[in-house]
Amino acid sequence: MQWYQYVSLGAFIVCFVALLGHFLRLLKHGNPKDLSEKSGNIPKAELYAYTTAMLPNQKESAYMHIPSYASGILFHCSTFICFLLFVIFFFVQPDLFPATLTWILVAIVFVGSICGFGLFLKRFFSRKLRGLSHIDDFLSNAITTLFQLATVSFLLSHYFAVFYYIVVSLLFLYMPVGKLRHVVYFFAARWHLGFFYGWRNSWPPQNNKK
Repeated sequence: MQWYQYVSLGAFIVCFVALLGHFLRLLKHGNPKDLSEKSGNIPKAELYAYTTAMLPNQKESAYMHIPSYASGILFHCSTFICFLLFVIFFFVQPDLFPATLTWILVAIVFVGSICGFGLFLKRFFSRKLRGLSHIDDFLSNAITTLFQLATVSFLLSHYFAVFYYIVVSLLFLYMPVGKLRHVVYFFAARWHLGFFYGWRNSWPPQNNKK
């Protein structure tokens, strides 16, 4: 391996240990302590929380912003693909990929990066969103979008290897301290929502029940 790969691997280890700490702290707190009488099916509510409840028509306002919702989905999917590619790159260099596969990956990730950049601009130029935003919101979006563009660059040419691994290292070091750590807290939040509303027999909604 090259020195920049060792740097990125070190950053990944730091990130993994820090996120593991967040995860263990969540496990220590356990499920919410609910004093009301249980009346629902918690497992069904948990399943609903991670599936149907994520659809835009089940959210308070996402159904009114379908383009932004779709952009967010593509942005996240592209990010997950980039993380997977980071692992693969340690075993297979991108210049050894079949040309067709390379161009498919480039197209998907590039579209994801465009979506990320579009969401960044919307947050910046929308007075309402800008008023609700923190510098961390902008930094998290920017570094993730840059990560995707760096992945596209590396897929197209090995000359971008140093640039790619430096960006990856910065992303991993920022994840545990910025909002990107929601990669852990998202799942915990959905679990608690499922538990809370499942306990009260509010989830899944009656019209979704068989």
